[in-house]
Amino acid sequence: MSPFTSRDVPDQTGRTIIITGANSGTGFETAKVLAARGAEVILAVRNAGKGEAARAAILRATPAASVRVEALDLSRQASVAAFADRLLAEGRPVHALINNAGVMALARREQSPDGHELQLATNFLGHFALTARLLPLLRAGQARVVQLSSVAHRQGRIHLDDLNLKTGYTPWKAYAQSKLAMLMFALELDRRSRAAGWGLTSVAAHPGYARTDLIGNGPLASSSGFARAGFRYVYRPFLEPLVSHSQADGALPILLAATGGVEPGGYYGPVRMKEYKGPPGPAKIEPWAQDEAVARALWAEAERLTGVRFA
Repeated sequence: MSPFTSRDVPDQTGRTIIITGANSGTGFETAKVLAARGAEVILAVRNAGKGEAARAAILRATPAASVRVEALDLSRQASVAAFADRLLAEGRPVHALINNAGVMALARREQSPDGHELQLATNFLGHFALTARLLPLLRAGQARVVQLSSVAHRQGRIHLDDLNLKTGYTPWKAYAQSKLAMLMFALELDRRSRAAGWGLTSVAAHPGYARTDLIGNGPLASSSGFARAGFRYVYRPFLEPLVSHSQADGALPILLAATGGVEPGGYYGPVRMKEYKGPPGPAKIEPWAQDEAVARALWAEAERLTGVRFA
């Protein structure tokens, strides 16, 4: 059987798809393909200017595409609520929600406006609340809901006694926890959807090691000038391609999860080089990500921290 490619994405005409963080990286590549296949794509982005630039780029590639930009700052629960309220007022079914946006390995512990550790707030809590608030529209569209995880979930642990890592913060510890939380959220959402009859198809995906700006905007942002120069002139052109793939290739597991033949509760990513690169397929879920008791406790804590419940 041939590997899944963007050409295998079926016609999306008549479907409304929301993609968070769609102004760059794998989110942008995902939006570009889905728009070309006929979907109405909503670019849910923090920076409206970058969102409009992404929209313009998509329209240059597909002039007849239906693409719009909506403001969404996942680190702010007020922004999540305002975004959801606008869509709920429209009342149109949503056929896919791709929770893609994220920040990576911030050098210092930062807090969101709501007082949460910023990676937890952006990568997980914002997407948790967004999915809950949009549940009526997702149910109406019998939606596919895709949570973006990472190979970093392998190093992650859920610190239920201190999800915000007020003590013992390290950049990668926080990032790995947030991406493990996203994977566990996808699995628990599948279980709850089946139990309650919500009609959702909940899956997770990861892009492997895709050459995006995530590293430059995250762990490299506060590095020395020497380190940034080494990354730009040595690592990125010569070494990084050996262990990574393009952002377009990194989008393929997301597209597979959002539109392909998948198993509810499945997890998809690149299948080569320990899932760092290669064509998309089923990805490995570590045993601790399948702990249902921890998943239930994480869900309850996310409800408490966001003040949002799945109704």
